[in-house]
Amino acid sequence: MSVPAHLKYTAEHEWLDLDGDIATIGITAFAADALGDVVYVDLPATGTIVTAGEACGEIESTKSVSDLFAPVDGEVVETNEAVASEPGVLNTDPFQSGWLFRLKVSDLGELLDAAAYESLIGGE
Repeated sequence: MSVPAHLKYTAEHEWLDLDGDIATIGITAFAADALGDVVYVDLPATGTIVTAGEACGEIESTKSVSDLFAPVDGEVVETNEAVASEPGVLNTDPFQSGWLFRLKVSDLGELLDAAAYESLIGGE
């Protein structure tokens, strides 16, 4: 399973691509595979202040409804409306066109590197 080395990860199976104080956030291929076919995505509104570990949206699949957690503290500065209108892209391209939202980060907290995340998911 793909775990790009340049990204940071959370134990909740989210990835972050950091560019200065802006983080692009999505769910990992492992999470997308576990969810099954994603049919609906509820993203936080632009301007929303989020706190790491708190739910800020939902991802609904044919198997379940899962909370989307904020991976770090910050303010939502952009959402991926293409994912909201075509949620299946999370299954087909979770690390590129399947990004969910961008945050202006106020506190990164503790994140996993690719090796630690691979260890978490059992090296799949």
